[in-house]
Amino acid sequence: MFTGIVRQLGTVVACQPHTLTVDARDLSLELGASLAVNGVCLTVTGRQGRLLTMDLSKETLSRTALGELRVGSRVNLEPALRVGEELGGHLLLGHVDTVGKVALLERRAGETLLGVEFDPRFGELVVDKGSIGVDGISLTPFAVGEGSFRCAVVPYTWEHTNLQTRRVGDRVNLEFDILAKYVRKWRER
Repeated sequence: MFTGIVRQLGTVVACQPHTLTVDARDLSLELGASLAVNGVCLTVTGRQGRLLTMDLSKETLSRTALGELRVGSRVNLEPALRVGEELGGHLLLGHVDTVGKVALLERRAGETLLGVEFDPRFGELVVDKGSIGVDGISLTPFAVGEGSFRCAVVPYTWEHTNLQTRRVGDRVNLEFDILAKYVRKWRER
């Protein structure tokens, strides 16, 4: 499990069809450890100094935006939550539900307004003032529409995540609140 509080920005140093290697500077993870990369739970399969390598399955590549990463891409990194650590954001599993598209990035004094569009069939999973994971960042949506929402991004989050490199039209990984998914499933029965 993860919290959506990004621990550091990493840099992609290699991306093969089914492996991803990231310069993770200060993260010291063992082989087999879970690491959220742009909100996607991956398993560390190789480690050499600051470099961490993870395998990418066809399923992961088909359901996320990780296949669009290039050498030099900045990625959000969060190691798995450990028992006893502070839960500062909200619970994220690292299981991306869909890929959305950045529709708005508006810098304002003291914040940035982020607008995201996504497949409207997921619309009932996003609620005003709820929780959503955008590229692994715990954010609070508002102005929720059919297949869209906005978030106010405070300067600290802007400066310490890959949002600073995003542009309108970029694809982002979305993970909806786990409680909303269970309620939806229960209602469908």
